[in-house]
Amino acid sequence: MTGYMGKLLRVDLSAGKVWPEPLNLAYARDYVGGSGLAARYAFDLLGAETAPLGPDNPLIFMTGPVVGTAMPSAGRFSVCARSPLTRLWGESNSGGFWGPELRFAGFDGIIVTGKSETPVWLSIIEGQAELHSAADLWGLDSYDTQTRVRDLLAEPKARVACIGPAGEKLSAMAAVMNDHGRAAGRTGMGAVMGSKNLKAIAVHGKAKVPLADPDGLRAVVKEITEGLEEDMSAMSIRLAGTAGYVDMALMYGDAPLRYYQQAEWDDAGGLSGVLMTEEFLNRGVACYRCPIVCGRETRAPNYGLDQVDGPEYETIMAFGGLMMVGDIEAVIYAGHLCNLYGLDTISTGCTIALACELFERGLLTAEQTGGLEVRYGDALTAHRLIEMIGRREGFGDLLADGSQALAEKLSVPELAVTVNRLEVPMHDPRAFSGMAVTYVLSSRGACHMQGDMYMVDTGQGPAIELGVLPGDRFDNSEEKGRISALSQAWRNLYNAMTLCQFQNPGPDRVLQALNAITGWDLALEELMVLGKRIVTLKRLLNLRLGLTRADEVMPELLQQPLCGGSEGNVPNVEALLAGAYAEYGWDLATGAPTPDTVTDLNLESLGS
Repeated sequence: MTGYMGKLLRVDLSAGKVWPEPLNLAYARDYVGGSGLAARYAFDLLGAETAPLGPDNPLIFMTGPVVGTAMPSAGRFSVCARSPLTRLWGESNSGGFWGPELRFAGFDGIIVTGKSETPVWLSIIEGQAELHSAADLWGLDSYDTQTRVRDLLAEPKARVACIGPAGEKLSAMAAVMNDHGRAAGRTGMGAVMGSKNLKAIAVHGKAKVPLADPDGLRAVVKEITEGLEEDMSAMSIRLAGTAGYVDMALMYGDAPLRYYQQAEWDDAGGLSGVLMTEEFLNRGVACYRCPIVCGRETRAPNYGLDQVDGPEYETIMAFGGLMMVGDIEAVIYAGHLCNLYGLDTISTGCTIALACELFERGLLTAEQTGGLEVRYGDALTAHRLIEMIGRREGFGDLLADGSQALAEKLSVPELAVTVNRLEVPMHDPRAFSGMAVTYVLSSRGACHMQGDMYMVDTGQGPAIELGVLPGDRFDNSEEKGRISALSQAWRNLYNAMTLCQFQNPGPDRVLQALNAITGWDLALEELMVLGKRIVTLKRLLNLRLGLTRADEVMPELLQQPLCGGSEGNVPNVEALLAGAYAEYGWDLATGAPTPDTVTDLNLESLGS
């Protein structure tokens, strides 16, 4: 089958063995790649008894058919396992060059099981895999690790995915880092990697992805590239990165302030992406074959840094607006510290902001924090807490397990702004009601990458041919819920191919590219079938891992109306979910897919 390298690498760290395995082509045809294909393999390996940080939890790195081809913005890969943060299906994805380079090294993915007795790292060079001692790498930050591994290989072009100290210390918010400051950040995949004593994976090769129709792909790529000149969203990102959304988000009430409890703030202008571009930007940084160039290389002279990776929008609001820090340079440094230690900036920023709120309410005291006064607006204390989290030192040891664990420890679980234990990102569902469906039904907990209704309802990348239609952002109808479900299915297909969500050439061109690469001859309507099949597979997996219909609720703080850009709107979650469940064919009472849905999506063979 074209579009695939045709092999996975299996790694048993307990036995110290590595071996190639043929790709299951039937799995690939039904679940495509990325997090979809990873979920299908995980379905055979994961049970309710599987401990997230135990040796039996499979850690899966997976690419997709468009990765490493000429398709623009197709440089991504997924990292998946049972999450130590949510205890459900965990997935994260990252850009850069590591994903394509894994394909060039000869493999579509890697499945890691077991636990090494001592720290190790893995190299995959020109199709040959080998485990090495990581005794001299353990304890290094993510940047030094990447440099040292390339030096050990004497291969400067190798790409390295690794963990920092946070992953070694099993922080539930630990990320897998690659290509300097790129991160597979969410759901604690770095902790799973650390639990296996696996420090890094280096990849390099010269293989080419086999294509069914090279000329057809070349033609559609030309159309997509030329079309970017008329894509205002892509052009805006090219100019200011995702940080350019800060001002628009504030206008819409989409940018959370003071731990999701405030809608307007005079000092928010200090976080503007335009300001960051004018005063702190060195250059834009692109992923593999990406003409959009959303990455930022910045500087923080007051912190002695001439070169910093990022920050992007989520990091700016997590360490800026959420904790009332209006100094963009302090936010740049906070993001840099997270990159060093290998931490998800969203979960880390949210957890520190929750600590600020608890301290202000008198629910957290200096005695409990080791003498620290954790207050809104205090960037220096936030910086110190990031380091403490990364090393699991003092109060940082409690914060390292995330917002829900912190709130439960202090007997106020209702104050944690999480869905299924994952921190809510920097898009407020009161500003875009459809995001309530995205968060509540996301397979990994609150996630803005599995349905971006904030983009759809502002006209940025709707998939009109598939029914993903822009509309009233305050609409709380069942129809809006249905559209939100379609958006989620569409983005799950994106995360399977795996294609950057800033690349929105429209379903027709995506279809042409996918068919040219794989030779599948799909029809347009089959794209949505693939997306729904992937969403429903993950649903079945989560039900096995303990998810219940009662878990699908919005946090209490997000049910309080705010003035400003969100105009007092609060999503009607039940009405929205009724539409989404109907679209997916899931039972509204139990949350389970109906028998007809299982049959229609060809999922009967999965069982339970």
